[in-house]
Amino acid sequence: MIKIDGNHLSLEQFADVVLQGQEVALEVGAIEKVHRARDLVNRYVEEERVSYGITTGFGKFSDVVISKEETEELQRNLIISHACGIGDPFSEEETRGIMLLRANALAKGFSGVRLKVIETLLKMLNKRVHPIIPEKGSLGASGDLAPLSHMVLVMIGEGEAIYNGSLMSGKEAMEKAGIETIVLTAKEGLGLINGTQAMTSVGALTLYRGIQLSKIADISSALTVEALNGIIDAFDPKVHEVRPHSGQITTASNLLRLLDESQLTTHQGEMRVQDPYTLRCLPQIHGATKDALAFIKEKVEIEMNGVTDNPLIFTEEDQVISGGNFHGQPMALPFDFLAIALAELANAAERRIERLVNPQLSGLPAFLTEKGGLHSGLMIAQYSAAALVSENKILAHPASVDSIPSSANQEDHVSMGTIAARKAREIAFNTSRVLGIELMTAAQAIEFKESKELGKGTMIAYKTLRKSLKPLKEDRILYRDINIASEMIDNNQILNAVEETVGSLD
Repeated sequence: MIKIDGNHLSLEQFADVVLQGQEVALEVGAIEKVHRARDLVNRYVEEERVSYGITTGFGKFSDVVISKEETEELQRNLIISHACGIGDPFSEEETRGIMLLRANALAKGFSGVRLKVIETLLKMLNKRVHPIIPEKGSLGASGDLAPLSHMVLVMIGEGEAIYNGSLMSGKEAMEKAGIETIVLTAKEGLGLINGTQAMTSVGALTLYRGIQLSKIADISSALTVEALNGIIDAFDPKVHEVRPHSGQITTASNLLRLLDESQLTTHQGEMRVQDPYTLRCLPQIHGATKDALAFIKEKVEIEMNGVTDNPLIFTEEDQVISGGNFHGQPMALPFDFLAIALAELANAAERRIERLVNPQLSGLPAFLTEKGGLHSGLMIAQYSAAALVSENKILAHPASVDSIPSSANQEDHVSMGTIAARKAREIAFNTSRVLGIELMTAAQAIEFKESKELGKGTMIAYKTLRKSLKPLKEDRILYRDINIASEMIDNNQILNAVEETVGSLD
């Protein structure tokens, strides 16, 4: 059971809830804060004070005053009118993340919703009532208005949801799960949808997977180093201590641990003086991505524990302040950075794949097949990797540099942060497939080596892969091989096996 109070949720706990189904409860200390904020909202409604989103309309309608008798209708209208999502739904994991992050933000006690609202959201999460939330339609500025509205539809007995693996109406899902739907009152509709939780959920999941991919990239590249009799002098700690970027030092250390005891690596001058950049500069290339991921993680964990709606309720000062914490720019830029950082892992891996299959560069049989001409070997696997890398380059164009004014130009700068997160997610998928192709290609290259005395870590990676993927003796349907290798990356099968032997990779 993970307890949330809006202040201490980590990326690892987020993954435990979203991916592993860990249950969530509200920390006792947060309950009083939630009650106090709600009391202030109720007082503003009774006194009919003019306060954005509580006693006024929204966006361009912020100058329209709403009577206390109309507050419930106002909040319901907000949800049903803003549920304008388009396209395929977010995955159930991404949806779980959205629900968790929204509940965590509300738990801080600055949003003014009733405790019942947060409890309803947590019951849905724990009982696996997953609203259908279309993934397109958010500008990422006034929060993720459209996606979060679809989440709230189910809370009020509308919309659609997945429950026990079946698609049904939101009302039916809530009834079957034994969860009472709610009637929204003052500030609650706005408190539920005015936030960055859709972009942050997608981006946080992509970040979590990206951290795993950065470790897999070290493993797959280390296997390639052996297949090409790479020079390990470039990984010497002394080289990296004089340019002390943390990720660079970490990558060099990872490579030396993976390649320890290998009989296939060389030293400078034994076979050649220098390796090409995608081997020699592995610590610098992969290390830069690791540093980027560390920066992004810091920003994501701040956002996961931030209040991102509007207006904010400050009970001690008896103030309701309309601000801009819903604006997604603090996440849009990191998620664009995430896309670029993960794309670079694939860029370098594809060049190593080309080096492995090109006989002029590798000294190995062309396309790693014994009967070239009759068999094509891994020729087209490299094509596929190149296609994914090229697609990544297009997807890596930053979303955050774009903006389109909305709400009659009241909201005249928007972040496009949700688009940035979705692009990063797609790049992460492509990158995992490129790394899968590198693993299978490097392993195939090893088959042509007289010695197969691999390093401590690379030997485990090779043997784990070979349990499910046999050497390529003659042409076969290769998309299946790519899928097997990539799925072993996705489920951490190779990473876990390697780390059991060499210890945790950083």
